[in-house]
Amino acid sequence: MNYEEAMKYIHKISWLGSKPGLTRTRELLAYMGNPEKKLRFIHIAGTNGKGSVSAMIASVLSAAGYKTGLYTSPYIVSFNERMRINGIPISNSQLAELTTFVSQYADNMQDLSTEFELITAVAFEYFYRNSCDIVVLETGMGGELDSTNVIDTPELAVITTIDYDHMNVLGSTMKEIAYAKAGIIKNGGKVVFYGGNPVAEEVIREKCKKENAQLLLPDFSRIIKKEITLEKLCFDYERYIDVSIPLVGIYQFENAALALKALDTLILNDRKIPDEAVYKGMSEVKWQGRFEIIMKNPLFISDGGHNPQGVLSAIESFKVQLPGRKAVFLLGIMADKDVDAMIDIVYPYAESFVAVTPDNPRAMPAIKLKECLLKYGLPVTACSDVMEGVQTAIGNAGQKGIIFSLGSLYMYRDVLASVKQISR
Repeated sequence: MNYEEAMKYIHKISWLGSKPGLTRTRELLAYMGNPEKKLRFIHIAGTNGKGSVSAMIASVLSAAGYKTGLYTSPYIVSFNERMRINGIPISNSQLAELTTFVSQYADNMQDLSTEFELITAVAFEYFYRNSCDIVVLETGMGGELDSTNVIDTPELAVITTIDYDHMNVLGSTMKEIAYAKAGIIKNGGKVVFYGGNPVAEEVIREKCKKENAQLLLPDFSRIIKKEITLEKLCFDYERYIDVSIPLVGIYQFENAALALKALDTLILNDRKIPDEAVYKGMSEVKWQGRFEIIMKNPLFISDGGHNPQGVLSAIESFKVQLPGRKAVFLLGIMADKDVDAMIDIVYPYAESFVAVTPDNPRAMPAIKLKECLLKYGLPVTACSDVMEGVQTAIGNAGQKGIIFSLGSLYMYRDVLASVKQISR
């Protein structure tokens, strides 16, 4: 296969859908010689913050000299971003070669893999062939039945915030959702958990006790916030003084503290991570679509908040970074989300809304989203595509206004491309 053929193969209709269970992934990997058993992992689950925390940990490990794999989803701009080594995405040629290799086994399975299971198998083979020292492995959905969970006990399991999301798959109660996330906890392992949710914490403590795993929680009261700008955040946390990160959403203080707690746990586990690598890796971390400034005149912010907790975190950042201001909100939301709860959080900070349809089969059509927005009594425009939405939002905001793109990571690529085209 060439790259285009590999992409067509990965996305072909027979792979689509979500089928819980690890049987297919285990069968496929066994045919491949189990590349995952020859790798070391940091396994990361949670509702929000997985991507940011994964990127921070991977950046520091790379700065410390480790050949570091990073597996994340969904991709933001390019499919190849889903698997990276030391920050560099897999090349088109490598992706094509590895997809060809995996396909010979996948095609012969009676119970066909899902798309995510297939991609996960490709990623494991990629990291193995490139002799990665360690892989930061983000779950796709949940934990217990996520295809990444075929690995043995990881070097460290990290669980970020836990909230209501993917309830049609993970369960309708907080206890059920937490149980799904806690599925990455394995016998004799070490676990760092964000905390802040008593019901979820009880589930995770029970799972750690059952698996004889050590549980650690960061103490967020020890974060000393020193500088908050639209360029960087600077803070102290425990023994780390003047840590600087270029991710400027206010929620990144806690994500960074969680990452530092995870890194200190790795150090106690005999990973050699010098302090200078921690400062360097944190200061150079890159993660798109999280309270990111993508245009300055007018100010255009994009955040991938896609559930009530994520939207609330984005709005808290907006309140701190731009006190007293209101924005034109460019919204695109998946139809299976709690849309009303998300809008309730946003509308006090809105001067108007622009509704678009993200490029995803689950997306709520812009015209239906407009109907949800009209009851809030603010001007609403539904646009035929993201480019029209961006142009409308910029026009409505004016040169001194603010545009805030929010509601789904799936529209980030089109929003960014539209902004770049307009800025030329």
